[in-house]
Amino acid sequence: MGGAGHGPTETDHVTAVRIATSIGRTLPGLRRQLVAEGVTGTDLGTAGDRFAQATLEHLLVDLNIADAVLSEEASDDRSRLSSTRVWVIDPLDGTREFTDPQRIDWAVHVALVINGEPSAAAVHLPEPDVVLSTSEPVPCPSLPTSRPLRIVVSRTRPPRLAPALATHLDAEIVTMGSAGAKAAEVMSGQAEIYLHDDGMNEWDACAPAAVAAAAGLHSSGLDGRPLAFNKPDPKIGSLLICHPDLADQVLEFMQTEIET
Repeated sequence: MGGAGHGPTETDHVTAVRIATSIGRTLPGLRRQLVAEGVTGTDLGTAGDRFAQATLEHLLVDLNIADAVLSEEASDDRSRLSSTRVWVIDPLDGTREFTDPQRIDWAVHVALVINGEPSAAAVHLPEPDVVLSTSEPVPCPSLPTSRPLRIVVSRTRPPRLAPALATHLDAEIVTMGSAGAKAAEVMSGQAEIYLHDDGMNEWDACAPAAVAAAAGLHSSGLDGRPLAFNKPDPKIGSLLICHPDLADQVLEFMQTEIET
């Protein structure tokens, strides 16, 4: 499915949504079933990851996708490095949060990268059953007028400079799990800035960055450089997703702090 052209087709956008939604809608029921059977902790996360990957593999066959695929839960097929089109997928982002039946801040990430740039993408969130995509981008929210700015960060690996940035902007810090869930907070107007500073895997960042950019948000590294994907070492150094009116201020602050 899809061709070897230089840009995404409408089919590519539809495919991203279909894969993300097909996996994402099965996972809440799987978790309830496993919890009822007494599966908890690491075993619950492992079962979720394996099920999500198996579902992805069936979908790739059903959809007749011949493009290269880079998935967190599969071995890295290095032939992707010579491929123009590569699907970068995290079948279950936020496995730690998936293991807690009370948490919903996990997601499914699906992105098509063409010549190193994310081109079609979707992020599925479990509750409510929502898919954010490049095919139907949400409108960029307005900055808040009745509350402080909010900076959303990882609850397990918060950025070193987040407290200083919060003080600089008189902002609040909110912690969450999945990168997709954090990007969704900014896209929905519940937060204005999402940043991560200590390295991420491409499958963590690719789809959230793509759907955020399609919605008109700023998306880059903390140095302001564009994000690049399908690299030999599939990692990015840092990630900033934020309201476009705040991007220059945040990047200038980061540069100043890093230099000092």
